[in-house]
Amino acid sequence: MTQSTPKVLEFLQSVHPYDSLPQDELARVAGCFSRSEVPAGKVIYSEGEPIDGVYLVKSGTIEVTDTHGALVSILAPRNSFGERGLLRDGRAVTTATATADSVLLCLPANDLRHLIANFPAFERFFSRGAPSGGRLGRQNDLATLKVSDLMARKPVTATPQMTAQDAAKLMRDNRISCVAVVKGDTLVGIVTTRDLSGRVLAEGRGLNTPLADVMTPDPLALSPNSLGSDILHMMLEHRIGHLPVVRDDRLVGMITQTDLTRFQAISSAQLVRDAAVAETYADLAHVTERIPQLLLQLVGAHNAHDVITRLITDIADTVTRRLLKLAEEKLGPPPVPYLWAACGSQGRQEQTGVSDQDNCIIIDDSVTPDDMGYFADLARFVSDGLHAAGYFYCPGDMMATNPRWCQPVRVWRRYFQGWINTPSPEAQMLASVMFDLRPIGGQVSLFRDLQDETLEAASKNSIFVVHMISNSIKHSPPLGLLRGFATIRSGEHKNHVDMKLGGVVPVTDLARVYALRGRIAAVNTRTRLLTAEEQGIISVSGARDLIEAYDLIANLRLENQATLVRMGRKPDNFLAPSDLSDFERSHLRDAFVVVRTMQSAVGQIAGTLG
Repeated sequence: MTQSTPKVLEFLQSVHPYDSLPQDELARVAGCFSRSEVPAGKVIYSEGEPIDGVYLVKSGTIEVTDTHGALVSILAPRNSFGERGLLRDGRAVTTATATADSVLLCLPANDLRHLIANFPAFERFFSRGAPSGGRLGRQNDLATLKVSDLMARKPVTATPQMTAQDAAKLMRDNRISCVAVVKGDTLVGIVTTRDLSGRVLAEGRGLNTPLADVMTPDPLALSPNSLGSDILHMMLEHRIGHLPVVRDDRLVGMITQTDLTRFQAISSAQLVRDAAVAETYADLAHVTERIPQLLLQLVGAHNAHDVITRLITDIADTVTRRLLKLAEEKLGPPPVPYLWAACGSQGRQEQTGVSDQDNCIIIDDSVTPDDMGYFADLARFVSDGLHAAGYFYCPGDMMATNPRWCQPVRVWRRYFQGWINTPSPEAQMLASVMFDLRPIGGQVSLFRDLQDETLEAASKNSIFVVHMISNSIKHSPPLGLLRGFATIRSGEHKNHVDMKLGGVVPVTDLARVYALRGRIAAVNTRTRLLTAEEQGIISVSGARDLIEAYDLIANLRLENQATLVRMGRKPDNFLAPSDLSDFERSHLRDAFVVVRTMQSAVGQIAGTLG
């Protein structure tokens, strides 16, 4: 151990993920670091140069820039840098420069790979926090889920002094079958409806009997890290239907047999089946009101975000097709062939727990003016049904009920030609929406030829491409200086970031540009990125970085929505960085940096085309 090693060891104990290492391993790793003093203005490495290891800032400030000289990040003490290029091919993908006199520690590549291979915290940290289980995720296996993924976050509680009658009213009003009895936050007992029946009514006790006299004291409980199998085994062994969840004797949740039944009863296939046989708007609403619970279940099972959003979108597709069928039963068969198409998140098969509707109707050119009334009625019936089912009317009126978006093929062809030839701001916006069209019900051939023609014409028009690129970089990731986030400053979502507009939308816009340049027919964002990589539209390294960044952003967005559902709130797109762990914040910011870097790169392409 060198003379400087004790100081390095002390420093590493305050840096994640090194702070997670066993003490003997941490001491060994501390001896592997080399130390260097870097004066202000010195370049540590330039893009394309070999990197010997991953760097850790002990003191000072480091500025990281991309290939175009754009600022990527400003790094402070305890920040790492250089790992992206190091773990890929050993060459830097950015340029790092000291902007103040700095002290750097460098861990050799082989030592870093050893830590990643042997310590999960390092694998998570240096793989940008990708969810465990790989792209395929895990099956919805109740036995392997964590209790924290199943429990109610805000259990209803009572004090030992509360009367039996008041407890009964509390359970009735909250539609629950038990209350946890607490002193402060500490669990001291549990009372169920069965207790009130067997220990109060059956024994002739008064309604004012305190819960302390009839509760089950010091009940069996689980920790949030217990598995679903622990719930099942404990309930079966002890013949109980309610289990408090505690952390350090403090109540944090409650698991009941109802929770388990709800989990096992909900699947996307079940909801699709129920939607396919629904007869009324109310029937469909009953299906879609279970989507938040499905979201919670799918996220809890650690499925990949594109799997979750695909399953949720499948339900919306089925609801739409069922409404089309019900409309035709009511209005009669259509006078000419037509196609109902979705755009927006449904079009891209990326719906989450909160979605409005974006749709249109493309009608065969044989339609007559007298026939148009039929399609107006059909659009109203389906759109009203979607709204009743929770897919709210589009604030921008991008719906088939708007006559502008219920037109024959020849009009749609004229629309796209006009947007391409005269790329005004409105044309850019409309083209961005309509390039995400996906057939849902009706005659698909009405769209296929139109899509092929449009992609060919648009990709050949360099002026239109430049305008689309310009439009694609209007939404910037919420990055602040000094490793922070540019959060919302006021209002209901103060100190939050918008994971849709600031996270998902910038990647969606980039993927749309890549699809345009490569004439890629797919509309799903991840599929567009993968296809763009295969076609060489973006480099392998750029595609890999952007896909990893997108996966992290989209997964965190869904996890945040699931947390809101678990808390009994409606899911939304606003996330508080303060709710994340240090390494989650670090990787989310890194993901935003990657997106901004790719926006800068595509902006450079626009400059060459212009």
